[in-house]
Amino acid sequence: MRKTMKRLYNSALFKDFFESEKFSGLVLIGCTLVSLSLANSIFAEQYFNTWHTRIGSGSLEYWINDGLMTIFFLLIGLELEREIYLGELSNIKEALLPIFAALGGMLVPAGLYLLLNYGTVAQSGAGIPMATDIAFALGVLSLLGNRIPLSLKVFLTALAVIDDLGAILVIAVFYTKTIFWTNFAIAFGIMLFLFILNRMKVKSLIPYLIGGVIMWYFMLNSGIHATITGVLLAFVIPFGDGSKHSTSYKLQHSINKPVAFIILPLFALANTAIVLGSDIITTLNLHYSIGIMLGLVIGKPLGIALFSFLAVSLGLCKLPKDLNWKTIISVGFLGGIGFTMSIFVTLLAFDDQHIINNAKFIILLSSLIAGIVGFILLKQNLKRNHGSI
Repeated sequence: MRKTMKRLYNSALFKDFFESEKFSGLVLIGCTLVSLSLANSIFAEQYFNTWHTRIGSGSLEYWINDGLMTIFFLLIGLELEREIYLGELSNIKEALLPIFAALGGMLVPAGLYLLLNYGTVAQSGAGIPMATDIAFALGVLSLLGNRIPLSLKVFLTALAVIDDLGAILVIAVFYTKTIFWTNFAIAFGIMLFLFILNRMKVKSLIPYLIGGVIMWYFMLNSGIHATITGVLLAFVIPFGDGSKHSTSYKLQHSINKPVAFIILPLFALANTAIVLGSDIITTLNLHYSIGIMLGLVIGKPLGIALFSFLAVSLGLCKLPKDLNWKTIISVGFLGGIGFTMSIFVTLLAFDDQHIINNAKFIILLSSLIAGIVGFILLKQNLKRNHGSI
């Protein structure tokens, strides 16, 4: 009975998260089109200057990428925590399928990228095709209507959340150049203090949020990307029984829509202002461009399907009854929609603005191709299994 109630409750939370991410994906598409249009119009200079407007010690773009995106990572951390305690990741047998799928969806794309770029100045971009954009992927999935199996929605969501965790670890480990250990130790000490508050059953959000801001400041000055603070903070927020009265639930519920409809759209507007030049063919033939495109369009579905098949073949987990391998391959293409996290990694991987601009363009193009292919394949597969949509 307890397991049944847990699943019913978790389904309600999942539905709320899915709906928010679904509509956020559609908003992101609109913001991207607006940003691209303005960046290639007579208003381009004013548009670029807007994001470079100084606010204190940094530009508006800087505060969005290093400040507001911390809240996005906090939401990812809270969702991951919920999945571990109450969701698909709470049962190791059920969790292994999306875990293996995510692992394959990270290693194979990175491997394909390195195959073309190892030893070059673009080698640091290997993390770009590793991530999946939850909002866009679920947004495309939602276009297929109500006949999508719940297990498919859960699989893609868990896969994307684990993917993002992997991207966060990659950022922390591979994109940290110099660590200032004193500041890092202070940040870690604050997290430890908040963890003690958690164990003392302090449920008020105020000390955690204040501590989180201070921890963010010291993490920012430690050399490790400050947005990592969001994930670390999520795991010291009291989860309790996960009910609507729990601290974790209240925080997740309060930031869900601001992240989906304010923070991510701002990130899209600020980071997709790409000038489309006349040398697009040249851009497409660059090694890092080919690496990103191969990673997202080919590496993602290949890695997801291959590692999922390996996990099932070894008897580590089972494929849900309402899914088949064609469905897994199809949803693997949706995993190739990198967008938010891929662009985020691009900003950390490269210093050359020309390479950043080219990489962003290829990410958008690759994500578009992967999304269209995934949508078509899933629609055909669902038609065969359930009749016309």
